[in-house]
Amino acid sequence: MSEAPQSMASIDHVNVRLAQRSYPIAIGHGALETGWEAIDLKGFSRVFVVSNPHVFALYGERLMRAVGARHADVRNVLLPDGEDQKSWQSLNQIFDALLVSASDRKTLLVALGGGVIGDMVGFAAAIYQRGIAFVQVPTTLLAQVDSSVGGKTAINHALGKNMIGAFHQPIHVLIDPSVLQTLPAREFRAGLAEVIKYGVALDATFFAWLEENLDALNAQEPPAMREAIKRSCEIKARVVADDEFETRPQGGRALLNFGHTFGHAIESALGYGVWLHGEAVGCGMALATKFSASLNRISADEAERVLALITRAGLEVEPPRIAPDVWLTHMARDKKNERGRLRLILLDAIGQSSTDASIDADTVKAFLAGH
Repeated sequence: MSEAPQSMASIDHVNVRLAQRSYPIAIGHGALETGWEAIDLKGFSRVFVVSNPHVFALYGERLMRAVGARHADVRNVLLPDGEDQKSWQSLNQIFDALLVSASDRKTLLVALGGGVIGDMVGFAAAIYQRGIAFVQVPTTLLAQVDSSVGGKTAINHALGKNMIGAFHQPIHVLIDPSVLQTLPAREFRAGLAEVIKYGVALDATFFAWLEENLDALNAQEPPAMREAIKRSCEIKARVVADDEFETRPQGGRALLNFGHTFGHAIESALGYGVWLHGEAVGCGMALATKFSASLNRISADEAERVLALITRAGLEVEPPRIAPDVWLTHMARDKKNERGRLRLILLDAIGQSSTDASIDADTVKAFLAGH
Protein backbone atom coordinates (compact mmCIF):
# COMPACT_ATOMS: atom_id res chain seq x y z
CA MET A 1 0.00 0.00 0.00
CA SER A 2 1.39 3.40 -0.97
CA GLU A 3 1.93 6.12 1.58
CA ALA A 4 -0.43 9.06 1.59
CA PRO A 5 0.95 11.89 -0.56
CA GLN A 6 2.29 14.93 1.24
CA SER A 7 1.00 18.44 0.68
CA MET A 8 2.31 20.77 -2.00
CA ALA A 9 4.29 22.54 0.72
CA SER A 10 6.73 19.61 0.68
CA ILE A 11 7.30 19.88 -3.05
CA ASP A 12 10.40 21.58 -4.49
CA HIS A 13 9.92 23.70 -7.61
CA VAL A 14 12.33 24.40 -10.44
CA ASN A 15 11.25 26.78 -13.19
CA VAL A 16 12.20 26.43 -16.84
CA ARG A 17 12.16 30.05 -18.00
CA LEU A 18 11.18 30.29 -21.67
CA ALA A 19 8.98 33.40 -21.84
CA GLN A 20 5.47 32.28 -22.93
CA ARG A 21 6.58 28.63 -22.89
CA SER A 22 7.86 28.70 -19.30
CA TYR A 23 6.76 25.88 -17.00
CA PRO A 24 7.43 24.51 -13.52
CA ILE A 25 9.00 21.23 -12.48
CA ALA A 26 7.49 19.90 -9.23
CA ILE A 27 9.76 17.49 -7.31
CA GLY A 28 8.76 15.60 -4.19
CA HIS A 29 7.11 12.57 -2.65
CA GLY A 30 3.47 12.49 -3.68
CA ALA A 31 3.86 14.79 -6.69
CA LEU A 32 2.27 12.06 -8.83
CA GLU A 33 -1.02 12.95 -7.13
CA THR A 34 -0.74 16.34 -5.44
CA GLY A 35 1.07 17.99 -8.37
CA TRP A 36 -2.23 18.27 -10.26
CA GLU A 37 -3.37 20.93 -7.80
CA ALA A 38 -1.20 23.42 -9.69
CA ILE A 39 -2.56 22.55 -13.16
CA ASP A 40 -5.84 24.04 -14.39
CA LEU A 41 -7.46 21.02 -16.02
CA LYS A 42 -10.78 22.79 -16.58
CA GLY A 43 -9.42 24.41 -19.74
CA PHE A 44 -9.02 21.02 -21.44
CA SER A 45 -11.78 19.09 -23.19
CA ARG A 46 -10.26 15.69 -22.49
CA VAL A 47 -7.21 14.10 -20.84
CA PHE A 48 -5.37 11.10 -22.32
CA VAL A 49 -2.87 9.32 -20.08
CA VAL A 50 -0.31 7.49 -22.22
CA SER A 51 1.83 4.80 -20.61
CA ASN A 52 3.01 1.22 -21.06
CA PRO A 53 1.40 -1.83 -19.41
CA HIS A 54 4.12 -2.29 -16.77
CA VAL A 55 4.18 1.32 -15.55
CA PHE A 56 0.41 1.68 -15.79
CA ALA A 57 -0.08 -1.40 -13.59
CA LEU A 58 2.10 0.24 -10.94
CA TYR A 59 0.95 3.86 -11.06
CA GLY A 60 -1.88 4.24 -13.54
CA GLU A 61 -4.70 3.84 -11.05
CA ARG A 62 -3.22 6.43 -8.70
CA LEU A 63 -2.70 8.94 -11.48
CA MET A 64 -6.09 8.33 -13.14
CA ARG A 65 -7.78 8.81 -9.78
CA ALA A 66 -5.93 12.06 -9.11
CA VAL A 67 -6.67 13.49 -12.55
CA GLY A 68 -10.21 12.11 -12.54
CA ALA A 69 -10.97 14.03 -9.37
CA ARG A 70 -10.37 17.22 -11.37
CA HIS A 71 -11.68 16.28 -14.83
CA ALA A 72 -14.68 14.28 -16.01
CA ASP A 73 -13.15 12.79 -19.17
CA VAL A 74 -9.89 10.92 -18.53
CA ARG A 75 -8.82 8.05 -20.79
CA ASN A 76 -5.68 6.01 -21.31
CA VAL A 77 -3.58 4.56 -24.11
CA LEU A 78 -1.02 1.81 -23.47
CA LEU A 79 1.97 1.46 -25.80
CA PRO A 80 4.51 -1.37 -26.10
CA ASP A 81 7.53 -1.02 -23.84
CA GLY A 82 11.15 -0.73 -24.95
CA GLU A 83 13.53 1.49 -26.91
CA ASP A 84 12.88 -0.58 -30.03
CA GLN A 85 9.20 0.46 -29.83
CA LYS A 86 10.03 4.16 -30.18
CA SER A 87 8.67 4.17 -33.72
CA TRP A 88 6.00 5.44 -36.12
CA GLN A 89 3.97 2.31 -35.43
CA SER A 90 3.74 3.00 -31.71
CA LEU A 91 3.21 6.71 -32.30
CA ASN A 92 0.24 5.95 -34.52
CA GLN A 93 -1.47 4.16 -31.63
CA ILE A 94 -1.71 7.55 -29.89
CA PHE A 95 -3.11 9.18 -33.03
CA ASP A 96 -5.59 6.31 -33.49
CA ALA A 97 -6.97 6.87 -30.00
CA LEU A 98 -7.14 10.62 -30.45
CA LEU A 99 -8.87 10.44 -33.83
CA VAL A 100 -11.32 7.66 -32.95
CA SER A 101 -12.48 9.76 -29.98
CA ALA A 102 -12.62 12.94 -32.12
CA SER A 103 -10.19 14.67 -29.76
CA ASP A 104 -9.71 18.35 -30.45
CA ARG A 105 -6.86 20.82 -29.89
CA LYS A 106 -7.89 21.26 -26.27
CA THR A 107 -6.97 17.67 -25.47
CA LEU A 108 -4.23 17.23 -22.88
CA LEU A 109 -1.76 14.35 -23.18
CA VAL A 110 -0.04 13.00 -20.06
CA ALA A 111 3.16 10.97 -20.42
CA LEU A 112 3.38 8.44 -17.58
CA GLY A 113 6.59 6.47 -17.98
CA GLY A 114 10.25 6.69 -18.84
CA GLY A 115 12.10 8.39 -21.66
CA VAL A 116 10.53 6.33 -24.44
CA ILE A 117 6.98 7.21 -23.40
CA GLY A 118 7.91 10.82 -22.70
CA ASP A 119 9.57 11.29 -26.08
CA MET A 120 6.71 9.70 -28.02
CA VAL A 121 3.96 11.54 -26.16
CA GLY A 122 5.81 14.83 -26.57
CA PHE A 123 6.24 14.22 -30.30
CA ALA A 124 2.58 13.24 -30.66
CA ALA A 125 1.59 16.44 -28.83
CA ALA A 126 3.87 18.47 -31.10
CA ILE A 127 2.25 17.31 -34.33
CA TYR A 128 -1.36 16.35 -33.51
CA GLN A 129 -3.48 19.11 -35.05
CA ARG A 130 -0.21 21.10 -35.25
CA GLY A 131 0.33 21.13 -31.52
CA ILE A 132 -1.49 20.32 -28.26
CA ALA A 133 -0.46 20.51 -24.61
CA PHE A 134 1.16 17.72 -22.63
CA VAL A 135 2.40 17.01 -19.10
CA GLN A 136 5.42 14.88 -18.24
CA VAL A 137 5.14 12.43 -15.30
CA PRO A 138 8.50 10.60 -15.55
CA THR A 139 8.86 7.29 -13.70
CA THR A 140 12.54 6.49 -14.34
CA LEU A 141 15.54 8.33 -12.94
CA LEU A 142 16.84 9.04 -16.44
CA ALA A 143 13.55 10.62 -17.47
CA GLN A 144 13.26 12.58 -14.22
CA VAL A 145 16.65 14.24 -14.53
CA ASP A 146 16.92 14.54 -18.29
CA SER A 147 14.44 13.58 -20.99
CA SER A 148 11.29 14.98 -19.32
CA VAL A 149 12.80 18.47 -19.17
CA GLY A 150 13.63 20.69 -22.14
CA GLY A 151 11.09 19.84 -24.82
CA LYS A 152 13.13 17.51 -27.03
CA THR A 153 10.74 14.92 -28.47
CA ALA A 154 11.48 12.23 -31.04
CA ILE A 155 11.23 8.71 -32.34
CA ASN A 156 14.06 6.53 -33.64
CA HIS A 157 14.91 5.43 -37.15
CA ALA A 158 16.80 2.26 -38.02
CA LEU A 159 19.67 4.47 -39.24
CA GLY A 160 19.81 6.85 -36.27
CA LYS A 161 18.51 7.55 -32.78
CA ASN A 162 16.09 10.46 -32.21
CA MET A 163 16.48 11.62 -35.80
CA ILE A 164 12.75 12.34 -36.32
CA GLY A 165 11.28 14.76 -33.83
CA ALA A 166 10.44 18.28 -32.75
CA PHE A 167 11.01 20.80 -29.98
CA HIS A 168 7.79 20.95 -27.96
CA GLN A 169 7.82 22.02 -24.32
CA PRO A 170 5.48 20.43 -21.75
CA ILE A 171 3.25 22.69 -19.68
CA HIS A 172 4.30 20.99 -16.43
CA VAL A 173 6.63 18.25 -15.15
CA LEU A 174 5.66 16.22 -12.08
CA ILE A 175 8.55 14.27 -10.53
CA ASP A 176 7.81 11.85 -7.69
CA PRO A 177 11.08 10.25 -6.49
CA SER A 178 9.15 7.58 -4.56
CA VAL A 179 8.25 5.80 -7.82
CA LEU A 180 11.92 4.93 -8.26
CA GLN A 181 11.56 2.31 -5.52
CA THR A 182 10.01 -0.04 -8.10
CA LEU A 183 12.64 0.72 -10.76
CA PRO A 184 14.87 -2.26 -11.68
CA ALA A 185 18.48 -1.82 -10.53
CA ARG A 186 19.76 -1.75 -14.10
CA GLU A 187 17.37 1.08 -15.03
CA PHE A 188 18.38 3.00 -11.91
CA ARG A 189 22.07 2.75 -12.75
CA ALA A 190 21.31 3.91 -16.29
CA GLY A 191 19.67 7.02 -14.85
CA LEU A 192 22.70 7.80 -12.70
CA ALA A 193 24.67 8.26 -15.92
CA GLU A 194 22.65 11.37 -16.78
CA VAL A 195 23.02 12.71 -13.22
CA ILE A 196 26.80 12.28 -13.45
CA LYS A 197 26.79 13.99 -16.85
CA TYR A 198 25.68 17.29 -15.32
CA GLY A 199 28.55 17.31 -12.87
CA VAL A 200 31.23 16.15 -15.30
CA ALA A 201 30.32 18.46 -18.18
CA LEU A 202 28.74 21.48 -16.53
CA ASP A 203 29.17 21.87 -12.76
CA ALA A 204 32.33 21.03 -10.81
CA THR A 205 30.63 21.73 -7.48
CA PHE A 206 27.92 19.21 -8.28
CA PHE A 207 30.58 16.73 -9.41
CA ALA A 208 32.29 17.03 -6.02
CA TRP A 209 28.91 16.56 -4.31
CA LEU A 210 28.37 13.39 -6.34
CA GLU A 211 31.77 12.05 -5.32
CA GLU A 212 30.77 12.52 -1.67
CA ASN A 213 27.21 11.24 -1.99
CA LEU A 214 27.29 8.50 -4.60
CA ASP A 215 27.03 5.75 -1.98
CA ALA A 216 23.85 7.38 -0.67
CA LEU A 217 22.52 7.60 -4.22
CA ASN A 218 23.34 3.96 -4.93
CA ALA A 219 21.35 3.13 -1.79
CA GLN A 220 18.53 5.41 -3.00
CA GLU A 221 18.47 7.36 0.26
CA PRO A 222 15.56 9.82 -0.13
CA PRO A 223 17.34 13.08 0.84
CA ALA A 224 20.25 12.38 -1.53
CA MET A 225 17.91 11.31 -4.33
CA ARG A 226 15.77 14.41 -4.04
CA GLU A 227 18.82 16.68 -4.00
CA ALA A 228 20.39 14.97 -7.02
CA ILE A 229 17.16 15.22 -9.01
CA LYS A 230 16.62 18.86 -8.06
CA ARG A 231 20.17 19.94 -8.89
CA SER A 232 20.14 18.04 -12.18
CA CYS A 233 16.88 19.75 -13.17
CA GLU A 234 18.24 23.15 -12.12
CA ILE A 235 21.31 22.72 -14.32
CA LYS A 236 19.30 21.52 -17.30
CA ALA A 237 16.68 24.27 -16.87
CA ARG A 238 19.42 26.91 -16.88
CA VAL A 239 21.01 25.55 -20.05
CA VAL A 240 17.69 25.11 -21.87
CA ALA A 241 16.56 28.63 -20.97
CA ASP A 242 19.78 29.98 -22.45
CA ASP A 243 19.66 27.95 -25.69
CA GLU A 244 16.26 26.32 -26.15
CA PHE A 245 16.68 25.21 -29.76
CA GLU A 246 20.39 24.28 -29.59
CA THR A 247 21.41 26.94 -32.07
CA ARG A 248 24.60 28.23 -30.46
CA PRO A 249 27.60 27.28 -32.58
CA GLN A 250 29.73 26.85 -29.44
CA GLY A 251 28.59 25.51 -26.09
CA GLY A 252 24.96 26.06 -25.21
CA ARG A 253 22.49 23.21 -25.14
CA ALA A 254 24.76 20.93 -27.16
CA LEU A 255 26.86 20.47 -24.01
CA LEU A 256 23.99 18.46 -22.51
CA ASN A 257 24.95 15.79 -25.07
CA PHE A 258 28.29 15.05 -23.43
CA GLY A 259 28.92 11.33 -23.96
CA HIS A 260 25.98 10.97 -26.33
CA THR A 261 27.85 10.92 -29.65
CA PHE A 262 29.72 7.81 -28.56
CA GLY A 263 26.70 6.52 -26.64
CA HIS A 264 24.20 6.81 -29.48
CA ALA A 265 26.67 4.97 -31.73
CA ILE A 266 26.76 2.10 -29.24
CA GLU A 267 22.96 1.94 -29.14
CA SER A 268 22.44 2.00 -32.89
CA ALA A 269 25.38 -0.29 -33.72
CA LEU A 270 24.28 -2.99 -31.26
CA GLY A 271 20.55 -2.55 -31.91
CA TYR A 272 18.21 -0.43 -29.80
CA GLY A 273 17.57 -1.96 -26.39
CA VAL A 274 20.66 -4.18 -26.18
CA TRP A 275 22.27 -1.49 -24.04
CA LEU A 276 19.99 0.89 -22.18
CA HIS A 277 20.34 4.52 -23.20
CA GLY A 278 21.92 5.49 -19.87
CA GLU A 279 24.34 2.57 -20.00
CA ALA A 280 25.48 3.70 -23.45
CA VAL A 281 25.77 7.32 -22.26
CA GLY A 282 27.83 6.24 -19.24
CA CYS A 283 30.27 4.41 -21.48
CA GLY A 284 30.13 7.30 -23.97
CA MET A 285 31.15 9.71 -21.21
CA ALA A 286 34.05 7.45 -20.33
CA LEU A 287 35.19 7.43 -23.96
CA ALA A 288 34.79 11.20 -24.30
CA THR A 289 36.82 11.64 -21.12
CA LYS A 290 39.60 9.33 -22.29
CA PHE A 291 39.63 11.03 -25.68
CA SER A 292 39.86 14.46 -24.00
CA ALA A 293 42.82 13.21 -21.97
CA SER A 294 44.48 11.76 -25.09
CA LEU A 295 44.32 15.25 -26.61
CA ASN A 296 45.81 16.76 -23.41
CA ARG A 297 42.67 18.79 -22.81
CA ILE A 298 42.38 17.41 -19.28
CA SER A 299 44.89 15.83 -16.93
CA ALA A 300 45.20 12.12 -16.27
CA ASP A 301 44.12 12.75 -12.65
CA GLU A 302 40.92 14.50 -13.78
CA ALA A 303 40.15 11.69 -16.21
CA GLU A 304 40.68 9.11 -13.47
CA ARG A 305 38.25 10.93 -11.15
CA VAL A 306 35.57 10.89 -13.85
CA LEU A 307 36.13 7.22 -14.71
CA ALA A 308 36.11 6.30 -11.00
CA LEU A 309 32.72 7.98 -10.48
CA ILE A 310 31.19 6.28 -13.51
CA THR A 311 32.51 2.92 -12.28
CA ARG A 312 31.17 3.49 -8.75
CA ALA A 313 27.74 4.01 -10.30
CA GLY A 314 27.93 0.47 -11.69
CA LEU A 315 28.36 1.58 -15.30
CA GLU A 316 30.75 0.30 -17.95
CA VAL A 317 33.78 2.39 -18.91
CA GLU A 318 34.94 -0.04 -21.60
CA PRO A 319 32.86 -0.19 -24.80
CA PRO A 320 31.54 -3.29 -26.54
CA ARG A 321 33.50 -4.61 -29.50
CA ILE A 322 32.61 -2.45 -32.48
CA ALA A 323 34.83 -2.08 -35.53
CA PRO A 324 36.25 1.46 -35.89
CA ASP A 325 34.62 1.91 -39.30
CA VAL A 326 31.25 0.95 -37.80
CA TRP A 327 31.80 3.41 -34.96
CA LEU A 328 32.41 6.21 -37.43
CA THR A 329 29.44 5.28 -39.61
CA HIS A 330 27.09 5.66 -36.67
CA MET A 331 28.83 8.69 -35.20
CA ALA A 332 28.57 10.41 -38.59
CA ARG A 333 24.77 10.36 -38.22
CA ASP A 334 24.83 12.32 -34.97
CA LYS A 335 22.51 15.35 -35.01
CA LYS A 336 25.26 17.68 -33.75
CA ASN A 337 27.41 17.13 -36.82
CA GLU A 338 27.69 19.93 -39.33
CA ARG A 339 28.73 19.80 -42.99
CA GLY A 340 29.98 16.27 -42.71
CA ARG A 341 32.30 16.91 -39.75
CA LEU A 342 32.05 15.26 -36.35
CA ARG A 343 31.10 17.78 -33.68
CA LEU A 344 32.24 16.32 -30.37
CA ILE A 345 31.61 17.45 -26.79
CA LEU A 346 34.93 17.25 -24.96
CA LEU A 347 36.19 18.19 -21.50
CA ASP A 348 38.39 21.18 -20.73
CA ALA A 349 38.22 20.47 -17.00
CA ILE A 350 35.83 18.73 -14.64
CA GLY A 351 32.66 20.82 -14.86
CA GLN A 352 33.73 22.53 -18.09
CA SER A 353 33.10 21.21 -21.58
CA SER A 354 33.02 22.59 -25.10
CA THR A 355 32.10 21.60 -28.64
CA ASP A 356 34.88 20.79 -31.09
CA ALA A 357 34.41 20.24 -34.84
CA SER A 358 38.12 20.45 -35.67
CA ILE A 359 39.07 16.84 -35.01
CA ASP A 360 39.40 14.72 -38.14
CA ALA A 361 37.81 11.32 -38.43
CA ASP A 362 41.16 9.51 -38.66
CA THR A 363 42.13 10.77 -35.20
CA VAL A 364 38.85 9.52 -33.75
CA LYS A 365 39.22 6.22 -35.61
CA ALA A 366 42.71 5.68 -34.24
CA PHE A 367 41.48 6.35 -30.71
CA LEU A 368 38.59 3.89 -31.09
CA ALA A 369 40.87 1.25 -32.55
CA GLY A 370 42.60 1.15 -29.17
CA HIS A 371 39.34 0.39 -27.39
